[in-house]
Amino acid sequence: MDIVLVTAVISSLFLVIGAAEPLAARLRLPYTVILAILGILIGTGALFFMRTDLTDALNPVAAAILGLPIRSNVFLYVFLPTLLFQATLGMNLRRMLDDWVPILVLAVVAVIAATLSVGIALSWVSALPIAACLLIGAIVSTTDPSAVVSIFRSISAPRRLARIIEGESLLNDAAAIALFGLFMGFVAIGGSDPRLSDALGRFPVLIAGGALTGWLATRIAVWIMALFGRHELALISISVALPYLAYIGAEQVIGASGVIAVVVAGLTLNLTGPGRLPPQAWINLREIWDLLAHWAGALIFILAALLIPRILQDVRIGDFLLIVVIVLAAIAARAVILFGLLPLLTMLRVSPVVDRPYRAAILWGGLRGAVTLALALAVTESFRVPVEVKRLVGILATGFTLFTLIVQGTTLRTVIGWLGLDRLSPIDEAMSRQVVAVALQTVREDVARTTDDYNLTHDIVRSEAKMFGDRLEEAVKSAENTVDILDRDRITLGLIALAGFERETILERVRERTISARMAEQILSDADRLIEAARTGGRSGYQRSARRSVAYGKAFRAAVVLHSRLGLQTLLVRMTADRFERLLSQRLILQDLHAFIDGRIRRIHGRRVGDVLHELLERRIESVETALEGLRLQYPGYAEELERRFIRRTALRLEEREYTAMRDDGLIGAEVYTALMQDLTGRRAKAEARPRLDIAVQRSELVRQFPLFADLDDRALRKLGRSLQTRYVDAGKVIFHKDHPAKSVFFIASGAVQLESAGQTWRLGRGEMFGQMAILMNKARRVEAQAIAPSTLLILDETRFRTLLTRSQALRNGVRASAEKRGIDPDLLPLGASEK
Repeated sequence: MDIVLVTAVISSLFLVIGAAEPLAARLRLPYTVILAILGILIGTGALFFMRTDLTDALNPVAAAILGLPIRSNVFLYVFLPTLLFQATLGMNLRRMLDDWVPILVLAVVAVIAATLSVGIALSWVSALPIAACLLIGAIVSTTDPSAVVSIFRSISAPRRLARIIEGESLLNDAAAIALFGLFMGFVAIGGSDPRLSDALGRFPVLIAGGALTGWLATRIAVWIMALFGRHELALISISVALPYLAYIGAEQVIGASGVIAVVVAGLTLNLTGPGRLPPQAWINLREIWDLLAHWAGALIFILAALLIPRILQDVRIGDFLLIVVIVLAAIAARAVILFGLLPLLTMLRVSPVVDRPYRAAILWGGLRGAVTLALALAVTESFRVPVEVKRLVGILATGFTLFTLIVQGTTLRTVIGWLGLDRLSPIDEAMSRQVVAVALQTVREDVARTTDDYNLTHDIVRSEAKMFGDRLEEAVKSAENTVDILDRDRITLGLIALAGFERETILERVRERTISARMAEQILSDADRLIEAARTGGRSGYQRSARRSVAYGKAFRAAVVLHSRLGLQTLLVRMTADRFERLLSQRLILQDLHAFIDGRIRRIHGRRVGDVLHELLERRIESVETALEGLRLQYPGYAEELERRFIRRTALRLEEREYTAMRDDGLIGAEVYTALMQDLTGRRAKAEARPRLDIAVQRSELVRQFPLFADLDDRALRKLGRSLQTRYVDAGKVIFHKDHPAKSVFFIASGAVQLESAGQTWRLGRGEMFGQMAILMNKARRVEAQAIAPSTLLILDETRFRTLLTRSQALRNGVRASAEKRGIDPDLLPLGASEK
């Protein structure tokens, strides 16, 4: 085929891709539906001109279109890795982990349910073997939720819901393709019906082999990219090669799932890239991948649609009945998951609440797309599949895809409107009117200043001011006539706005390099949680999410267990350092929010709401300061190093700004500016390196700070430091209950603890101990201990405590003081021979 003609056809397809997006916006239809329709029209037109006698002038173009080298391997090896890899790079993985249960249910359980439902239904109404029916079920089980996600975003649906659907899309492609590969072997000529033992035997290789390949390939790629850190184009080039090499390596070398390899590669780069690569290079890399995925997604859709007219040439009347069966079976399977299993998971508190209208929209928005067509094409191209099976697979998969695109896709927005999801709630409607009134008042003040500054013509200003005044008066009346909004709702809306501004401030600090990209991912996740928690739970939800942002998570506690029981401190060191930097970044961001409350929120919601938000913000700042102070006390030298690093990075940012301003003002030339920036880049690389944390050394230093151990020599302190175990406790968590056997004594390294017994309470702080009375009196504990702030406790077992008590006068004095504080006669306690 003439390369010039092929190039012209491909270039023309890019014109079609460019025109499809504005056309979809004008027609208010999903972008993928427009692409599919345009592709079908082009393919039908090419077939028409090749077969008509009306003219031969367009035959070369039609032949070039029909002769494009569109094969299933082009989709699977060229386009699919691009789409999967970009999807994983664009995910907020930490937020995805919050919803891993519903994502896995929709991605894996729903795919299996759809495969079985379609397969069994087809086996009842057709003469196809069960393996071929299940193969068709696997092909049509993967969904393309881009349409419903884009509509959800346009109607301000909960972000969490869109994120769940995106996660489902990524993983259900992997699950469906894995099932497709499994059943394809059984459908081939000479194959047998699938057996459970065969499936279970192959799945571990497919999944584990692909995951290992993707992880290993990415680790090597990140290591190479870190070496080329100053060469941005080199980093991007390596990232482009990564998904394809991972896919080919898994498929051709190991015989595993290439899709799983690409997904794991993208997830690994998403987690490790921000911390290893320069921030701007990481941003540019993501933008390049967004563009590549846009092109790949559009091309895979339009090229697959070109094939639809040819695939449907041999359709028969009876095939339409089978398509109807597939449609009903697929919708029924998805409905069971959405309306049966998902509410059950919500009742078990492992999934967020998804309202019934949203579930209905997700059900109707389960469109199928290019992946389904590519898998069907792979079957039709195989020489090992019987002819009749190939014909039916192509027709049924294509017919079902067309139904979802043309029927469901074109009516999806109408269904969403019918469900009432595109209308503002009464509170949001009332708020929008108030916001318009406040905004217009601000605009009037700014316009008045502008007209004074520029000495505009008085008559023009007066006429325009009258028109604007009429609009302002109408907006104020509309706001006053609105049903009043409760203060509770105003507080909720204010908290949502406050969390949104917090998110924008974080992004601004990242661009200024005051906050590292590594920390940005974590604190952005915290801001997203605040927005969603305020939206769903109001003030209480916001407060719960704020407490969670400073609490010790499950991963941190797991790292503590690994360190205390196995002596593995690498993970704990990294997570402790992350916690330090995260709290410092949070403190930096929170200081900027008071001005936003006074400048923006108070004008809309009033003084009372503003005061409440100030109070809630002060509580957050106090909790962050408490957690940060606890870490400072526990690791004093390390906290100073991190703060010095922050000051150095801020100074470098200011220095860069000055150089840029001088260049823009013409005070320095390009050569001088380049030399200055090269020197600045080298110093910035050193400033970005985080100081090393040595937990063992810090533990010894911490023990020395306890007044209770003041009379121990260095050798005894080092020995004690090795004997103590560390326990991190979140605020509100019970340390031990009443009647609990007494086996250990607790020393408070940071935080605060409350003891309760017989209606009395005692509060203890840093440097104090508790739990010793029950041991010395040989009784079960009569108190309940609860942390009232994020606390770090050092724990000593009973035997070592008794031994230490006989050697340390300071510790005995501490025990006596503690007993007197609780109204216990210290002379009744066995404190050693020296106390007798």
